[in-house]
Amino acid sequence: MATCLWWFAQFNAFGQAAETPSVSPERFQELEKAVQAIQRENQELRQVNGQLRKRVEELEHQRAGVQPAAAVPTNAASAESKPNFVLPSGKEAHLKLGGYVQLSGEFGDAGSMFGVFPDSKVVTPIHQRIFLRRARVNVTGDFLENFDFKVEGDFENGDGISGNRTGFSASDIFLNWHLFPEANIKAGQYKAPFGVEQTTPDTAILTIERSQPTGALTPERQIGVQLWGTPLVNLWPEQKDLIEYAVGVFNGNNRNTQLNDDGHFMYVGRIASTPFAGELFGQDAKWKIGADGAYSRYGAGTRVSQTGNLNFNAGDGSLSAFSVPAAAGSAGKSTSWAVNQSLTVGPVDLIAEYLEEKVEPLNAAAFTRFTANGYYVLGCYYFPGRKFQLVGEY
Repeated sequence: MATCLWWFAQFNAFGQAAETPSVSPERFQELEKAVQAIQRENQELRQVNGQLRKRVEELEHQRAGVQPAAAVPTNAASAESKPNFVLPSGKEAHLKLGGYVQLSGEFGDAGSMFGVFPDSKVVTPIHQRIFLRRARVNVTGDFLENFDFKVEGDFENGDGISGNRTGFSASDIFLNWHLFPEANIKAGQYKAPFGVEQTTPDTAILTIERSQPTGALTPERQIGVQLWGTPLVNLWPEQKDLIEYAVGVFNGNNRNTQLNDDGHFMYVGRIASTPFAGELFGQDAKWKIGADGAYSRYGAGTRVSQTGNLNFNAGDGSLSAFSVPAAAGSAGKSTSWAVNQSLTVGPVDLIAEYLEEKVEPLNAAAFTRFTANGYYVLGCYYFPGRKFQLVGEY
């Protein structure tokens, strides 16, 4: 078509205008536009045809039980538009592969935050160290329209504190039915709904380690089922966060333990409210409060707190683990509660929580009842630009 246009211009340049052309310039431009449109349509059809051919090949490979080979892009445009994806083998709507690594360094009295001191006569001291605190991989996704799930494992469970977790093991494995936001049903292994700091995800907590009271006095991950949701999300959308709740029934034997030591369940519940969300002192502000409760029974020889130490040693001030005596007939129970609040005003966050657990014998001769309690206050400030944050915790 470009050659024809060049010839037409030369024809007029040589002064043969007396012979009227058979096609006017306006008509010629219309024909050129029509041809260009046809060319674009042909290019789009070729791309669609290539995509259909690729999909047919994938389906044939899946039917044969063979992973489809990676497609080789035919041109730069198809290479740029090719998406990255994890191919589901079932009816998942989508799959997402993720993970994270957290490094930690502890110097001086490295174990003091766990109640372990260098001069302790009861507990083996923790020396200064640099170590992998968490190294996790996970897969999340949706399927059958109303279900979501998560499967996560941790390569660095041998932290020297939780003696039954070494090497690679599961952290979270659960299914969640979310048809109604007012009443989700979650089943599997995950964190029991107790404690604001404990239930904050590892990628969102402000310190790489949680406080000593949180580690000692919260159930952490358990195997069970819970009902949770936001009951006002449809009734009062403007105040959907005014009430949040979660109640669950768990084995009470901590993570990755399929047996129940005493034939009784652990009961855990949490309720939270966001009574204020708006502006304060010209800054975006939010205030959230919550309360938690838990009850559990323990068989003979069972360690009451798997992730923390409950026994206080008056001699050196250290803390050590507590287990129900292993003698026949020994058994115990614990009742726990907590209250917490978190306030955010612009770049400033202030979080505080009080936790308490009462441990009692079911047989008065088994051991002496005691109460363990603690609190923490955490504050932080984002520097301008929100790239760096100053955090302090007591």
